[in-house]
Amino acid sequence: MTSETRAAPRRAALRSGAAVLLAAVLGFGTSAATARAPAAGEPAPAFVGVAVDGAPLDLAALRGHVVVVNLWATWCGPCRAEMPMLDQVYREHRAQGLVLIGLSADRRRDVGAVRKVIATVSYPAAMLSAARVSGFGEPSVLPVTYVIDGSGVVRGVFPGAPRPLTREALEAAIAAAKP
Repeated sequence: MTSETRAAPRRAALRSGAAVLLAAVLGFGTSAATARAPAAGEPAPAFVGVAVDGAPLDLAALRGHVVVVNLWATWCGPCRAEMPMLDQVYREHRAQGLVLIGLSADRRRDVGAVRKVIATVSYPAAMLSAARVSGFGEPSVLPVTYVIDGSGVVRGVFPGAPRPLTREALEAAIAAAKP
């Protein structure tokens, strides 16, 4: 191996690092991949996208409602296991103004599988990867569920690990988020 061959990967890494730095300086570093997940007590992040059924979704437009946002994926067993419970809670509370949105962490090319899974529940879902604006970032664990109050503040964060979300915990967070 020549010194030129050994230096090529280092040059490529430097070019890549320079491109990332340039993107950050120019303001392109605010993608969903670089956003930080919200914590309880913080304002809910922006989310603007289109549900897999074509309906527009804008989290800011839902102010005044308690909103449950569930990040999930088709390949995530714990995600799929909690979906029936989420759907049941949503069906029981939507008449009182509860909104539930599923945000799939699947790749765009997997939208067909997402449509198939979301057809089994009554709440809408969108693809994180297809969002025009997403401040939720790339989830570090799935599932993760956020409960947002009517003023747009995150009141509960429920990562699926190490314990699954329970109906009792979700309903308590929803009740606490109501005015």
